[in-house]
Amino acid sequence: MATLRASAWDLTALLNAADPKASLPERHLWLIRLLEWLRHAPVQEVKDAAAGEARSTTNTPRPVLRLRHLLGVLDRNPEHQVRVAESLHRFWREVDSAALLADFGFAPRMDLWGEFGRRLRARILPLTPATTDLGELFALLFPKPNDVDWLLAIDDTTLDRLRRYVIPPAPEVRDWRLPFLDGIMFLTSAVRAAGFSPAIRQRMSPELLVDSPFRQLARVGELVREHAEAADPASDNPELLREAQYLRALLDVCRRCADSVHEHLEAHGVSVDVVFEVDQLLERTHRIDALLTCVISPKPARDLVTLIAGLVRTADERRSIRALFSRHYSLLARKVAERSAETGEHYITRNRAEYLAMLRAAVGGGTVLAGTTLLKFFVLALGLSAFWGGFWAGINYAGSFLLVQLLHFTVATKQPAMTAPAMADKLADLSNDEAVEGFVDEIANLIRSQAAGIFGNLAAVAPIVLAVQFGSAAIFGKPLVGHKDALHVLDSLTLLGPTAFFAAFTGVLLFTSSLIAGWVENWFVWHRLDSAIAWNPRIVARLGSARAQRWAVYWRANISGFASNISLGLMLGLVPAVALFFGLPIEVRHVTLSTGQLAAAVGSEGFGLMKHAPFWWCMAGIAATGALNLTVSFLMAFRVALRSRGIRLADRSRIYKAVRARLWHRPGSFIFPPKQVEVPEPA
Repeated sequence: MATLRASAWDLTALLNAADPKASLPERHLWLIRLLEWLRHAPVQEVKDAAAGEARSTTNTPRPVLRLRHLLGVLDRNPEHQVRVAESLHRFWREVDSAALLADFGFAPRMDLWGEFGRRLRARILPLTPATTDLGELFALLFPKPNDVDWLLAIDDTTLDRLRRYVIPPAPEVRDWRLPFLDGIMFLTSAVRAAGFSPAIRQRMSPELLVDSPFRQLARVGELVREHAEAADPASDNPELLREAQYLRALLDVCRRCADSVHEHLEAHGVSVDVVFEVDQLLERTHRIDALLTCVISPKPARDLVTLIAGLVRTADERRSIRALFSRHYSLLARKVAERSAETGEHYITRNRAEYLAMLRAAVGGGTVLAGTTLLKFFVLALGLSAFWGGFWAGINYAGSFLLVQLLHFTVATKQPAMTAPAMADKLADLSNDEAVEGFVDEIANLIRSQAAGIFGNLAAVAPIVLAVQFGSAAIFGKPLVGHKDALHVLDSLTLLGPTAFFAAFTGVLLFTSSLIAGWVENWFVWHRLDSAIAWNPRIVARLGSARAQRWAVYWRANISGFASNISLGLMLGLVPAVALFFGLPIEVRHVTLSTGQLAAAVGSEGFGLMKHAPFWWCMAGIAATGALNLTVSFLMAFRVALRSRGIRLADRSRIYKAVRARLWHRPGSFIFPPKQVEVPEPA
């Protein structure tokens, strides 16, 4: 092996290093180096071989040319031919091929996080060639995803020349199909077990399970093996073909059963572990199909190469952690977005009556947040430690947001993260100008709703805080918020500081709260807690049947709002405290609360403060805070919603053009509600 390491790209050294009597790791390492030579050999090694077929190999990948050159060298050198053939024959006799065919690409444990841990270990820990498990060795033999291209480009003539070196002769191996038949048996048993697992079986369509397709799989797989072993591989075998056809029909029914699980998940909530298990089941059925094709094919060489290329793709996918999560969390993201979309529809106004109702609800929300602002100053005055100060500030925010929800008021900054998924639903069809114009109508409705929310919140919070400040000064001789706190407000809210960054970060928290709300509601629906509240014997005995039914409906309708409000309030209070523990001076900037704080500063210093530049810099900071709160949370939620639906905005230019036209011709439609047109009643 010293010669091999010294000149890795020298074909003569590689062929001289072929030793069928070497140790197992050395022989496997030699095969790995040989495949590396096919990928990376110098051009001069094969230029003579390619010169005679320059016209026919213009688009032939270089590894294929090097493979032809290698076969030509072996044909001309009997000594090398014998040693290489014996090394490859011994390789196939000793390795466990069924481990590659039946297990490679599938998680040993049927859960997403177990597969995540395996992939993480595979990326960190090095692999060893000292193994007889061909599944483990395969990642070393074909480490590059572009190996697929040159494997599929190998022509039939080259495959015929390669076969006598790779496949051992008949006395050594009775039937080359035995590992494939073993793989079919292992896989059919695994598919049958997955189909019988409670998490999947209970969510399959009962109509598709009438003929018990999963129960028959293992038995038919055994029949395929029996008929294949009973006849010569080169002869016709009608019984084998009949059982193979029946096995494929069963696999098709099993796939339709697995697809019906997704339909159940769409209606009753999503579990990523169930999604992962269903995907593993489907992939195993496709692997059985590929193995069966190789077993019954009259010319299996091409099908074998196609199978190996598919395994190379699988090896590349198994190395990707990002692909694992993007694949299996897309459905969960869709359900979270759909839960938010159901809530978000309530925040979009489409006529004058809804606009006025939104304005009134926003005024109510601003009234509650005025009290929140004053309580925040009280918490600061207690001088608590960073954590406890953040904790009680979070309790203050969460309690205020819950009160807003229970009173059916609204907070403007909570709307964008909820309305974005509802907007994404409108992008499902942009096939014509009418659909684009309808989407622009929704954009105008959304912006108008946001404007109403902000107007209502700010119109209430500032006057109420000012009134409390002036009332306290008149009754007690001093305002509730003093001079020191007023100076701190002017210093922290100014646009000249990090206000814009903190406002954008607060937008991220607003978006995160919407994700938490969607996830909690999906968890609530998945575990059927509304049904448990309505029908559980103990709950019914305690509440009574009628009240239990009302509670079930109430919690199903409001669990998302409770989760969103509580999580947002606690994050606004605790995240800055936790970040400070790690040395990150991060704060939150909420447009309504910031407006209340500035109003408190004016109440402390008097209206004369409005004549000075720091006040107007704070006003500019509040404007930037409102814009960033709304924009960041909306764009992040909108992007998740688009990703969850697989929508690509190929018609962006049409949308932008339609929005610009609406701004030019009807700019007021983005701020003021349309006038209602009275339709005369029919006679």
